[in-house]
Amino acid sequence: MVRTMTTILERIAASPLVFDGAMGTVIYNRGVFINTCYDELCLTRPDLVSAIHREYVEAGTDVIETNTFGANRIKLRHHGLADRVVAINQAAVKLARSTLDPDVLVSGSVGPCLSVSQKWMADKSEEIEAAFEEQIQTLAAAGVDLIQLETFVHIEELQLAAAIAHRTGIPVLACFSVRSGEETTLGSRVEAFATTLNSDPNVDLIGINCGVGPAQIYEAAEHSLPLLSKPLVCLPNAGLPRDVDGRMIYLSSPEYFTEYAKKIIQLGARGIGGCCGTTPEHIRMAAKAVKTLSGVKRHKRIEVFHPEKTSVSVLPAPEKSQFANRLLSGQKVTSIELLPPKACDVSGLIEKARQCKACGIDVINIPDGPRASARVSPLVASIAILQQAGIEPVLHYCCRDRNLIGMQSDLLGAHVAGVRNILIITGDPPKLGDYPDVTGVFDVDSIGLTQVAANLNHGHDIGGNVVNPPTALFLGVGANPTAVSPDQEFERYAAKLEAGAEFAITQPVFDPETLFRFLDRIESLPRQIPVIAGVWPLISFKNAEFMRNEVPGVTIPDSVMERMARCKTKEEGIEAGIEIARTICEAISNRIAGWQVSAPLGKLDIALRVLGKSAPT
Repeated sequence: MVRTMTTILERIAASPLVFDGAMGTVIYNRGVFINTCYDELCLTRPDLVSAIHREYVEAGTDVIETNTFGANRIKLRHHGLADRVVAINQAAVKLARSTLDPDVLVSGSVGPCLSVSQKWMADKSEEIEAAFEEQIQTLAAAGVDLIQLETFVHIEELQLAAAIAHRTGIPVLACFSVRSGEETTLGSRVEAFATTLNSDPNVDLIGINCGVGPAQIYEAAEHSLPLLSKPLVCLPNAGLPRDVDGRMIYLSSPEYFTEYAKKIIQLGARGIGGCCGTTPEHIRMAAKAVKTLSGVKRHKRIEVFHPEKTSVSVLPAPEKSQFANRLLSGQKVTSIELLPPKACDVSGLIEKARQCKACGIDVINIPDGPRASARVSPLVASIAILQQAGIEPVLHYCCRDRNLIGMQSDLLGAHVAGVRNILIITGDPPKLGDYPDVTGVFDVDSIGLTQVAANLNHGHDIGGNVVNPPTALFLGVGANPTAVSPDQEFERYAAKLEAGAEFAITQPVFDPETLFRFLDRIESLPRQIPVIAGVWPLISFKNAEFMRNEVPGVTIPDSVMERMARCKTKEEGIEAGIEIARTICEAISNRIAGWQVSAPLGKLDIALRVLGKSAPT
């Protein structure tokens, strides 16, 4: 038992886990009427139960539940099956275990004995305790990795079940259901349930499941997480069911479910899965997106080492590029972000870069597959700008599309081509872009790749082989002052500095105070690097809505949204966006090393106006 506890609790602490989705509603959708005892199907229709388990495993599930939600003596009595508790629970664990690979965990599903309409009565607790004891002990003896108490509405009943489960020595996940983002099913405050479970020594993990869809589960998690020291698992329904020709159908799409799954994990939850109405397709899409989020995928870390036997001449940072020299000497720098084209003609990009140089802009930022879309290679675009426009690029380089060998080769090639300024980012998951079925590589994240690049700068490749002369890459990293988990962002930023980062560029800043709080916090780190602020001039309320809801890492305050909503014409929207961006630049000027201004929809004149410049005629 100790081995199991260590395994699951260490795994969920190291990286968030994906739980499976609904069993009951999937069984119903496959033609089994609701007057059937779904738990008994483990004995009468094992092929059906096994097939559903298998589909969830193939969808990317880390933790799969047994089909035993109602397999206690009290609930089975209604079907005349009270004497089959042991047989059903044993069969359920065997079915779940037989379809899995060794890395997938099995949780024993235990539902409440009481219905929502029944009241908790202390004089009935002995019968309920005996029912839980019988089911939980059977599940434990059959070899589950987790006891999952779910959809409880009475805190007394949940704590009773948790006390029994705790005695098995197997980790206990205690889940309660909610009717909104603020209240449990019976009207208690979410915070009260969460606090009680957090202080209960019999509970190892806390869960919120059932009752509502992903948006309200997200809200409930927002209320709960600040109060918890134990991991939180969220298992929302697929929205609310609707009556369609006499059948209760859940209409929430996998895409909608997935967007909130990502937000819930980014908020700080350590597990995500589905409850009523979710299907293997919901979990497949959510698992793919969640497991490529920064901080979720188990990325490799490449050690920066300097063997004593080999000595190479390492170029000082200020000598790596004109941009490095200017930035590290304390001069304010300006940068404009231009997207590589989707077609083969780069003449427009080159012309815009020439105009930027004529206006005194220091560098051109070239994103790498923004929004996971295919464009001209950013490395090729950077080389063209350097050679044909005579202005230094800052090449964004992400970890999504290439394996580690390919990434190292590109970094060596960038040095040879004279592209020395590199901004290393993890990259958007492919699902965010134009090609929903492609997969990301993500051999390393931005921290790991920064370490790889630092190795090359010190004369060693990923295999420890000597690279002489070494590269002279000026290494930048991203920073997100508005991250939903500030502590995690701070830890990652500190790790990037330790890996060898030499400058940072933030996500677009729309709230100066949030940026200031981030800057105040990172001042406590033992090493400081210049921080350049990202600035995005909005051009319309629709653009603001898109940025706020669809672009990872971007947070736009209500005040900015309200300002953009007042714009009645296209021209008013552009002018308001420029004014907001200028105000932000002025407000943060004394705290940052420069600005990176994006050109929305390729409109260079807007970006230049934010910096007080105009395109030459």
